[in-house]
Amino acid sequence: MEEKKFYLKDVIFILLGTCLYAFGLVTFNIANNLAEGGVTGITLILRALFDINPAYSTLLINIPLIIIGGKILGKHSFYYTILGTFSLSFFLWIWQLFPVEINLDNDLLIASLLAGLAGGIGSGFVYRVGGTTGGTDVIARILEKKIGISMGRSILLFDVLVLVLSLTYIDVKRMMYTLIVSFVFSRVVDSVLDGAYAAKGILIVSDRSEDIGEVIMLMLSRGVTYLDGTGGYSQVEKKIVYAVISPREIMEVKRIVHELDPRAFISVINVHEAIGEGFTYLKPQTSLLKKKKILD
Repeated sequence: MEEKKFYLKDVIFILLGTCLYAFGLVTFNIANNLAEGGVTGITLILRALFDINPAYSTLLINIPLIIIGGKILGKHSFYYTILGTFSLSFFLWIWQLFPVEINLDNDLLIASLLAGLAGGIGSGFVYRVGGTTGGTDVIARILEKKIGISMGRSILLFDVLVLVLSLTYIDVKRMMYTLIVSFVFSRVVDSVLDGAYAAKGILIVSDRSEDIGEVIMLMLSRGVTYLDGTGGYSQVEKKIVYAVISPREIMEVKRIVHELDPRAFISVINVHEAIGEGFTYLKPQTSLLKKKKILD
């Protein structure tokens, strides 16, 4: 029963993501004559030069790629890629059939930002559950397995090639705005994939590591881990405190460390995703009595 719910959630995210992505593509990219990278960019070129509906060209390009790359994708990604491809084509057809007009006063900057935002959130939803909309991802995986070119490099080269070809129907000005779309798109996708709950990792090197760890656990109700470390210069062994906290708790941790050991070394690092107590489910509440005891 639980597995079925998880699968249904994935399907909902893919449908919602492709719906939003298609909306942004039709309402902002196509309406303002902005290009796009990857296979989607090719569909826009075909639309501009030969008047082929992107809803149809998306299927015509992606279906052969999915068939060729079926074994490479794996069973899970294969089914989700099929769902993503067909749902994207369907929603492209729907949004062109029932367009939504948004008056931007011909402001290409706002159009670029909204295109990147809609596409980034939509694609982020799809990627977050392990799905894709076909296209560049499939090509990149095929090239990586057959030729040995890394996915990141092949995706970048393919996007650049498509953007250059897009100059056949847009001018340099709109190409520059398209680059803004691509930048916003990538940043938003990263934000969606990193998770809604931001987190920071903190490393503390101190002679009073265990005291600091105890106070963090009791005051902030955050778990800590003690790592064994040796100073490169002093060759002195020390315990290193590692904890994952929310950004708003950084100053509190610094205050705790400074009070217990003003000479402690602190390093704050970015955490792309935090899963577990206090992040994906509630952390236990420390009693006021315990907190008062620590403060005293």
